[in-house]
Amino acid sequence: MISVIICTYNREKYIGALLESLAANDLPKTDYEILLVDNNCTDNTRAICGDFAKKHPSLTFRYMTEPEQGLSAARNKGIREAHGDILVYVDDDALVDTHYLRDYVDFFASHPHTMAAGGPIIPLYETAEPAWMTPYTKALLTGWMDYGTRVRTYPKGRYPGGGNAAYRKEVFQKVGLFDTRLGRKGNGLMGSEEKDIFDKMHALGMEVLYLPQPILHHIIPQSKLEEPYFNRLTYQIGLSERARTLAISKTKYFKRLVSEAVKWAATLLLWCFYALSLQPTKGNSLVLFRRNVTRGLLSIRMA
Repeated sequence: MISVIICTYNREKYIGALLESLAANDLPKTDYEILLVDNNCTDNTRAICGDFAKKHPSLTFRYMTEPEQGLSAARNKGIREAHGDILVYVDDDALVDTHYLRDYVDFFASHPHTMAAGGPIIPLYETAEPAWMTPYTKALLTGWMDYGTRVRTYPKGRYPGGGNAAYRKEVFQKVGLFDTRLGRKGNGLMGSEEKDIFDKMHALGMEVLYLPQPILHHIIPQSKLEEPYFNRLTYQIGLSERARTLAISKTKYFKRLVSEAVKWAATLLLWCFYALSLQPTKGNSLVLFRRNVTRGLLSIRMA
């Protein structure tokens, strides 16, 4: 049994289409369940889910609520309620291919020592990709992830995107649940809860692999491509990293600051490259990204 966990907060615009894409999967309905965790939605999510359940009576669909606000709390609710041995987290503003679940099931069956895996995340723009977008800002704003066409380990410092990640349930018995001090809460944009889990897995020597087949299409509205969102997101990345590393130790936080200095050097080199390539807006977006993250790490309030 595989458990698909969707944690949602006021995404009525997208949730119905996501559920239908999961129901259209070619895996037998008896082999998976869908758990939708309502994290205090105030829109029509409940009604949309009720209609979906009536439309697909042969599908195991469970609707539940998590009153503690926060994505980490909602994810933990899914872990506690899931009946499956494999847990797949899917973002609530996404679509999946018809073979998506079968790809994960087949992979874990043939790789008994792999404890977690993730697949590509492809942005699906409601408008168009802006001219200032770079591979770095694209990954940041859209979750874009594509490491090729073969099964492989993740590049150093990388891990599955939270919107397309699968774990053996026993992982959470060994490393604990998601840290509810981290992750998004309501309309807040804090993060780092997945990084925290994968750091703990890495410390225990657990294998995590990238899979090219289970593709997730992440829907990107225009609002996520505008400067206010960009500034809020990047600043709260820094705040999240500050909280995560200080929760471990002051030494870990200091090492993260050193890493930030190295990233600044790389950012300035990229700025020069884009300036010489007559693409200054691309370089400027990277400098703004880095500046906001650094402010968050140092807990310097945004202007």
